[in-house]
Amino acid sequence: MKQFRILLLSAALAATGAAAQSARSPSAVKPIEIDRIIAVVNDEAITLHELNSRLAVVERQLKAQGIQLPPREVLEKQLLERLIIDRVQIQMAKDTGTRIDDAQLDAALRRIADGNRLTMGEFRVALEKDGFGWTKFREEVRDEMTIARLREREVESRTSVSDGEIDNYLANPESTAAANEELHIAHILLRLPEQANPTQLLRIRGRAEQALEQLRKGDDFAKVAASYSDATDALTGGSIGMRPLDRLPSLYAEAAQNMKAGDVSAILRSPAGFHIIKVIERRGGAKMPQSQRQTLARHILIKINELVPEFEALRKAKALKERLDNGVDFAELARLNSNDASAAKGGELGWLFQGDTVPEFEAAMDKLAIKETSEPVKTQFGYHLIQVLERRVEDVSQERKRQVARQVLRERKAEEEHQEWLRQIRDRAYVEYRVEER
Repeated sequence: MKQFRILLLSAALAATGAAAQSARSPSAVKPIEIDRIIAVVNDEAITLHELNSRLAVVERQLKAQGIQLPPREVLEKQLLERLIIDRVQIQMAKDTGTRIDDAQLDAALRRIADGNRLTMGEFRVALEKDGFGWTKFREEVRDEMTIARLREREVESRTSVSDGEIDNYLANPESTAAANEELHIAHILLRLPEQANPTQLLRIRGRAEQALEQLRKGDDFAKVAASYSDATDALTGGSIGMRPLDRLPSLYAEAAQNMKAGDVSAILRSPAGFHIIKVIERRGGAKMPQSQRQTLARHILIKINELVPEFEALRKAKALKERLDNGVDFAELARLNSNDASAAKGGELGWLFQGDTVPEFEAAMDKLAIKETSEPVKTQFGYHLIQVLERRVEDVSQERKRQVARQVLRERKAEEEHQEWLRQIRDRAYVEYRVEER
């Protein structure tokens, strides 16, 4: 809003100057545009100011990542489509009562600040120094969290995996071999309307062929993705990060199976549209281990929330650690103080496999000797005091294998269904473009 107020002030000053000049030369007066609507999404407007503000952020991000910028008009078009799909999702969230309250938002902002190794005050100063208004930044983070919550409810919670699918996965040697092979994939998606006619199919297929031709000429994949892709990650170069091969969407996993690092696929077709993928890196490839290390652990959790600020949670955790060092029973302190469902069991978490807990917790737990208690360990949940009771190496049970397979298949199906869901809600929204008025 600060930038918008500056624009208004500048426009007012310019208008004053123009008025003075008009007294001398009426024919020299030109209209000054402050802001205007460039698209209507259902019953809400997207303004030129919104587009330009987001464009400035995206250009900085692309430059910081070393991604060559596509032509400005191409970037504007891509960004407007992203604003439209985001607006549709936020509207749907409001209509269905999906919201992020201030306490949840503040906790997320603390995690972002921690990830940048800054206090909240330092983080706010750094943002404002880079030209990001704090209030606007908070609301953008709230929107991102709202969209993630909506996806979880509308897509992931409805994604089911049958016992037959699990049986087929475990019976396929390639599936278990792929579990430990990781690929860094980037992709381009050209989305098709839900009921595309032959003309639309040909037009969008033609755009996919143009994108592939540019890639084969040696153009940077990230630049082409920013220019052509309809995926939500298009403006970050289309990268979906490093993932196990078996957790990629089936279409991508099958295409990438025999691709080397640096290879670009042919045009792939799915119900969502046309795709092109690039394998940036691949590593691993060993079969799923038949045995895994397990840790029997317990903890005391002091949560950070609107009633318990971070400094108070840390102070309480340190005080409890001092009492434990002086011989007070861990289970008793956990029952009285831990803000976790495990409190009733004296803080016991049971036997944990690798990957069952968040990385910060697991890293601290793995460094502990038997019966040793950690110093306060911070995670997204708050501060933990962790104690290891026992360790063992066990054969991976059939039940555990089925749990892993279910999670793998669920993640894969959720990704595919998410793209289909985005296409459906975008097609069903009323969108009126007013860009041609520019």
